Amino acid sequence: MQQLSEDPAFTLDLAIIGSGPGGYEAALHAAKLGMKVCIIEKGALGGVCVNWGCIPTKALLRSAELFDQFKKSAFFGLDVEVSGINLAEAVKRSRNVALKMSKGVGFMLRRAGVEVRQGEAIFSTPHDLDIFRDGVCSETLRARHIIIASGAHSRTLPGLEPDGNRIITSREALALKSVPDSMIVVGGGAIGVEMAWFYAMAGTAVTLVEMMPRLLPLEDEEIAEALKRSLQKAGIRVATSAKLGNVTAEGDRVNALLVVEGDDAEPLSAEYLLVAVGVSGNCNGLALEHAGVEIARGFISTDTQCRTSVRHIFAIGDVRGGMLLAHKASAEALLAVQVIAGSNPPPLDDSMIPRCVYAEPSVASIGLSEKEAEERGYRVMVGRSMFASSGKANAYGNLEGLVKLVFNAVDRRLLGAHLLGYGAVELIGELTLARRLEVTADLLAATIHAHPTMSETIKEAAENARHE
Repeated sequence: MQQLSEDPAFTLDLAIIGSGPGGYEAALHAAKLGMKVCIIEKGALGGVCVNWGCIPTKALLRSAELFDQFKKSAFFGLDVEVSGINLAEAVKRSRNVALKMSKGVGFMLRRAGVEVRQGEAIFSTPHDLDIFRDGVCSETLRARHIIIASGAHSRTLPGLEPDGNRIITSREALALKSVPDSMIVVGGGAIGVEMAWFYAMAGTAVTLVEMMPRLLPLEDEEIAEALKRSLQKAGIRVATSAKLGNVTAEGDRVNALLVVEGDDAEPLSAEYLLVAVGVSGNCNGLALEHAGVEIARGFISTDTQCRTSVRHIFAIGDVRGGMLLAHKASAEALLAVQVIAGSNPPPLDDSMIPRCVYAEPSVASIGLSEKEAEERGYRVMVGRSMFASSGKANAYGNLEGLVKLVFNAVDRRLLGAHLLGYGAVELIGELTLARRLEVTADLLAATIHAHPTMSETIKEAAENARHE
């Protein structure tokens, strides 16, 4: 494909702000189509996901998982002694993993011929981006099309503003040098659950506080309740329909009042308070008003093809809002580039995007919950299979959790899948494909699965649905 613009006024076909999963994927797709592409990144290549989110978090969770397994070694007939997690070394490993992945992003971009500019991108006109380094404008890029993939930052709540010392966000939690004796985690979404589980496994006394009636409010209620029981079994105190008040950081402690609906206020004290109450898009600092790009509720407004209020400017990933997932950003990257290249791809269907929470047992889901399906008017049939009945799960000692499948009772096609269990985040791949292909309960039940495997539980859940 030739460059999109022969107009000498444009030095680039596409400029991309941000190099996270959305930004670098968009650059690679566009470069393959022959576009002249430049990424502007003010931090390390790979964005928050690679450097301070998905990747280092999973590296730390792996350390906690191994430590937990070592503690249970006698159950497996092993004589192993382990004193605890060396958090400084675990963090060092996670930073090395992140650095390796960041370098990998740089290698891919160079190999694809994508230009990279280090600095902060600020709109001066709808087509022009000034690149600032150390507060000084070093150059201006003029692009026919622009994709904003600037990501998001942690939200704050009044009275819970992080100070980077005792009241922290997940970023600081990923870099602590020693295991704290206690921690309060506010927010029962994916980040809050993962951080609560990690520190609990490391030996921290954790209290997890969620304002809504259950953890993971957007997930299937049955799975969320089972997760709560699992976290409590792991020693985490879980308070739902709850909030914190009178928060003060004094010396090496954080003090607060825990207010649970229907109960008297209770004093809490911990070494750290981790605030994980969601994110807002990185819209400020871009001078979007110079381009005419509209914002709503903390995110850039777009249509179903990721196009903003300005026709040649697109937004993808967390800055666009919606499901805040790296793989969604990657899918939006492809969609936006296809539109720029002149295609008319269909919009993303959120019900085809898997969601994962990486504690253990982990949570994975796709599509509609049982309640959502009923609210949309479907007559549903539901199949369940417990991991406790799996030969592989028993052999490996991972008995917690279940597979729950939701089918349309009329045509028996899969509407949603919800898993809680060891390795659920790997099992969701089969069900994502099944959802995409609109597989029926009968076809899924008739598919031969290897024995013994955890995936057999999927087949058994489909069988259960057929006979309910």
